[in-house]
Amino acid sequence: MTQLMAVVLKEVRQTLRDRRIMGLLLVSPVIQLIVFGFAVNFDVDKIPAAVVDLDRTARSRAYLNSLMADGTLRRAVDLPDAASAQALLDAGGVSVAVILPQGLDRDVTRQQTADVQVLVDGSDPNRSGVALGTTANFFGQLNEKEAESRLQALSAARGAALQLPTVRIRPRVYYNPKLQTAIFMVPGITSMLLLLVTTIVTAMGLAREREMGTLEQVLVTPIPPGIMMLGKLIPFLIVGIFDFTLAMTVGAFLFDMPLLGSFFSVFVATALYLSATLGMGLFISTVSTSQQQAFMGGILFMLPAILLSGILTPVRSMPEWLQPITYINPVRYYIEILRAVLLKDAGWADLGFQFVALGTFGLCIVTLASRRFSKQLA
Repeated sequence: MTQLMAVVLKEVRQTLRDRRIMGLLLVSPVIQLIVFGFAVNFDVDKIPAAVVDLDRTARSRAYLNSLMADGTLRRAVDLPDAASAQALLDAGGVSVAVILPQGLDRDVTRQQTADVQVLVDGSDPNRSGVALGTTANFFGQLNEKEAESRLQALSAARGAALQLPTVRIRPRVYYNPKLQTAIFMVPGITSMLLLLVTTIVTAMGLAREREMGTLEQVLVTPIPPGIMMLGKLIPFLIVGIFDFTLAMTVGAFLFDMPLLGSFFSVFVATALYLSATLGMGLFISTVSTSQQQAFMGGILFMLPAILLSGILTPVRSMPEWLQPITYINPVRYYIEILRAVLLKDAGWADLGFQFVALGTFGLCIVTLASRRFSKQLA
């Protein structure tokens, strides 16, 4: 224990002397969480729309005003013809163009079919999908109202109540009723920041000591390699727990993220996750000869880990041949645990596989890193 505390104090003092590392460990996570929390937003509204009203009647104006009323589409410009709308769409001036045909009011009054054309810029699939969904939903509801109105008129003319069979959707959104992007993204951003901080700092730590020549001084001490490795990891494990607590506090107070589940479960998962990330950082440092190599090795590990974790896109949306690779990614299991516990109040019985997988990865990575570390010291 005396040897372990000596190594821990050495690492703490060495880290405190480096202001860049302290900024990366304590200040950077909060700033990045705030920036990413506000910047990464999948909510789509105020989509710029061009309007071509060839009918120019009270009915067509009412349709357009109602279509733009909820704020999803923003009436950016009125154009005289469809060609102008197509040209503006090609130039990127708008994302959608709504073209109401001439004779719209006449066709609707005569109970005939009127074709409304919607041109959408498909280069942004998310925005174009929302625009198409908004217009389709609006005119679908409009057709339903017209059908009900005609049915009521027909019922009054015949003197008998007529009714068409209908199926009504009564949605109820659980866990994130307002569908806020921040509530979904904060756990993912937290896991990404912990991965960045712990992996990079640990990877560069041993490489920095090798460059500065202090590693050779440590080699002459009688401290066993295992004790030395634990002494190097424990300070950053504590810093990782602190950063996680800070991120949860910022997420709860700044982004209204619910904290429904057990904090004990979350902290256990965080400790297992940090053991994997710290072990990976230590392993990268053992195969690097300089801080630049360690930094690049950390980046090369983090990019696939983040992209294949489900932080930004669901794993089920990835190609089938790519999905099995995500099972060897500890970040994926940590994300699933965080979102399930914090947003759904999931328990140990619901997440047993994820906890076991995360612990297994942490044990394997730390064991591999310790063997490499011991071999270097030998």
